[in-house]
Amino acid sequence: MHHQNWLQQLPENLLLGLQQGSLYALVALGYTLVYGVLQLINFAHSEVFMTGAFGSYIVVNAIIGNRHLTGAALPLTLIVGLLAGAVCGAAIAWLLEKVAYKTLRVRGAPKLAFLISAIGASLFLSNLAGKLFTRVQDNAFPGTVPGSKTYFNLSKNLIDTTYFKLSIQALIIILVALLMMLLLDRLVNRTKLGRAIRAVAEDAPTAALMGIDIDRTISRTFVIGGALAGVAGFMFGVANGGVFYTMGFTPGVKAFAAAVLGGIGNIRGAMLGGLLLGEAEILVSAVPHVGPQWQDVVSFVALILVLVFRPSGLLGERLGRAA
Repeated sequence: MHHQNWLQQLPENLLLGLQQGSLYALVALGYTLVYGVLQLINFAHSEVFMTGAFGSYIVVNAIIGNRHLTGAALPLTLIVGLLAGAVCGAAIAWLLEKVAYKTLRVRGAPKLAFLISAIGASLFLSNLAGKLFTRVQDNAFPGTVPGSKTYFNLSKNLIDTTYFKLSIQALIIILVALLMMLLLDRLVNRTKLGRAIRAVAEDAPTAALMGIDIDRTISRTFVIGGALAGVAGFMFGVANGGVFYTMGFTPGVKAFAAAVLGGIGNIRGAMLGGLLLGEAEILVSAVPHVGPQWQDVVSFVALILVLVFRPSGLLGERLGRAA
């Protein structure tokens, strides 16, 4: 009976896994891009995700206020929210690179200094957000809290059958994430900036000799990763009803696990790792007698297994080869 229920819920769970995995993938891309050009893990990236979410929350709240959104106002507000998340994420990532990384890079600091600097920046940003936005219930997107008026309610189902439900929210998150991943893949493979990023990832000293501005390329890489994390932050906030200052930690760690799963430094690997991890979490938690409390365990078991049996990840490591 339980087995039959699990199979009946499989289509819906696959969709939920795709929604969750696509958010992990967007955040994982930031880890992978920075690792590709610097061979460092940006441990403040989870706070870039959180800052993008808060930026979009402030902008969307300012636009909506107490108004009821109808017609074209809803998609327009969504687009503004996505752009606000991207801009805030990109801005804070750019600032982080300038303050926490570039100064150390110029002085030739050891790798450990970068790690400590990133952790310090991460703690600073999460504590600052905690001071500025104290009460969790005050940070809800309008209409996403159960029982409130539908100012921003995206949970309405487009398709609703016995075995399959597709909400507007799930559709938007999946489509936006897939579009962002496709655009990034094209950017890295087909543009001048993409070639510069790949060249720096492959061999920075040689890239510099060929006239590539290393500092500018690294800065732009941070900006791209930050924008993707900010978009993910906005969509995470909408999916979960609101934003909170500790929201970056768990998705950040899971996105890091996804990046390692696919192959840290590999763009398509980060996309694949995120999607696989999201699917695995949802499908395992739906198994009878298991439950959602095992979701976090799935991520870390997957991470340990990959590190033990395939340390370079599913698709290998290097950004230059990945693209």
